[in-house]
Amino acid sequence: MSHQRKVYVVGRELEARQSLTRHVSAIGAEAWPFAGGADFLDILDHLAPACVLLDVDMDDVTGIEVLREMADRDLGWPVVAISTREDLHVAVEAMKLGALDFLHLPVTRERLAIALEPAWNRLEKVVEAGESRRAAQELLVRLTAREMDVLLALLGGLSNKRVAHEFGISVRTVEMHRAHMMTKLGVKSLAEAALLAPQAGIDLAASGLPAGKHRGPAFAGCFGADCREQLAALARRLST
Repeated sequence: MSHQRKVYVVGRELEARQSLTRHVSAIGAEAWPFAGGADFLDILDHLAPACVLLDVDMDDVTGIEVLREMADRDLGWPVVAISTREDLHVAVEAMKLGALDFLHLPVTRERLAIALEPAWNRLEKVVEAGESRRAAQELLVRLTAREMDVLLALLGGLSNKRVAHEFGISVRTVEMHRAHMMTKLGVKSLAEAALLAPQAGIDLAASGLPAGKHRGPAFAGCFGADCREQLAALARRLST
């Protein structure tokens, strides 16, 4: 895939960015330069997954701050930190925040190629996980609000009869919703359906509800509303 050989070069010094861009191009990858951390973060949500060469010495938004923001967004993109300083504290902090390597500038083309090798492998896994997440999201957003409520109640361990009682509907209606859900999700069992939510990035444990248990009549409505909000956000993101 083309984005698996793309590198975002984020740094404050023009000469260093140009040098790194030339090195990236020479090893057969596409370089996208950014003049600072703020520029990079401004469009981060619109960027495809790629490797990142990140200057930790930047003034506007430090490399550590960029790394922290990327970690908060749970992107998982491979980052190689770069610096003109021999600062052990910064290097350790960068590695704690997920940087794969820490390079001292100036860096040779050969050293950069070695540092990027594990980054390509990491990126491939990130892309595969992202594709699986998007596929699960596209399945889950097919469910109506009521179907999601019924699904969550069933996953919480309620029987068809108890679900019918909680929602004031007939057992037959619950069975109908269950059949529609299975068809829309392309699964044959609740166990398979239960795997889709975490794959889609939806936190089924947000309410603190233990698996296989429920908390009475308030459970399905509150928990379902929370997940519907997450699904609504997913639907908006998938439509853009």
